[in-house]
Amino acid sequence: MELFNRSLHGSYILHMEFSPLIEFMDDNETNITNGEQNLGCVQILIPQELFLTLGLISLVENILVILAIMKNRNLHSPMYYFICCLALSDMLVSVSNVVETVFMLLNDHGLMDMYPGMLRHLDNVIDVMICSSVVSSLSFLCTIAADRYITIFYALRYHSIMTTPRAITIIVIVWCASIASSILFIVYHTDNAVIVCLVTFFCITLVFNAVLYVHMFVLAHVHSRRIMAFHKNRRQSTSMKGAITLTILLGVFILCWGPFFLHLILILTCPTSVFCNCYFRNFNLFLILIICNSLIDPLIYAYRSQELRKTLQELVLCSWCFGP
Repeated sequence: MELFNRSLHGSYILHMEFSPLIEFMDDNETNITNGEQNLGCVQILIPQELFLTLGLISLVENILVILAIMKNRNLHSPMYYFICCLALSDMLVSVSNVVETVFMLLNDHGLMDMYPGMLRHLDNVIDVMICSSVVSSLSFLCTIAADRYITIFYALRYHSIMTTPRAITIIVIVWCASIASSILFIVYHTDNAVIVCLVTFFCITLVFNAVLYVHMFVLAHVHSRRIMAFHKNRRQSTSMKGAITLTILLGVFILCWGPFFLHLILILTCPTSVFCNCYFRNFNLFLILIICNSLIDPLIYAYRSQELRKTLQELVLCSWCFGP
């Protein structure tokens, strides 16, 4: 049942438990192991404490981003609503990682006995959370890209096109679709169609964002000349800054999630290959990269937005001044 998360069986399990792969490994464990040894496969061990530490840091960062957007009325706009939802998506990864790691540490140290039924329910909940995070993150990256596109090329009509009620409607639709699709994915996790759907969705969103970004950056210079006559050059500069920020976010997402989706592609294309199994052995390393994405995103928000950075500083200083 563990389509995304780590296994609670033992201290370090460095492959994803997906049925086709596991069935093969059970039948051919000796041959694969010998083949991997001949290839000199490297298996990187990741301490559970590292998962817990990064997960907690990421959780705190994303909570601060959400609180900052809620606190500052200047950030109450569709773009920041979408960024807030992106932070919430990152939080799902952090929460699921922290919960799973705590249970694994308790189990490894003999402080809690994990019954099969309890383990299965925990796995299902964590899988739904992470799958929802994947789908919602990709969806909100597309939504933010579309918002930036409208801001740049339809600047004079932006507030009539992207109204707050429309933004809220989009947010509700994305979350409902993400949760519903995640539940379906977990229910039908033994079907390869689940992996095909995830990989296809990943590729479609990347193409969509790439097309929008290329169009934005190629035509932005020409468009800026047109609107400069209306004294909107400052808005254009702000919009392009937002587009650059989202480009950085998308680049970080690809770097951090890319190895995971490559893992899924290899499960479909070469689950019995010794070379692919060398790659499968470092699945926990790919999970660390996913957690790093949740950790890096808030830093990008803060670095690229002066208003958000200022509010975050106020929140941190207030917590220090009035904390216990």
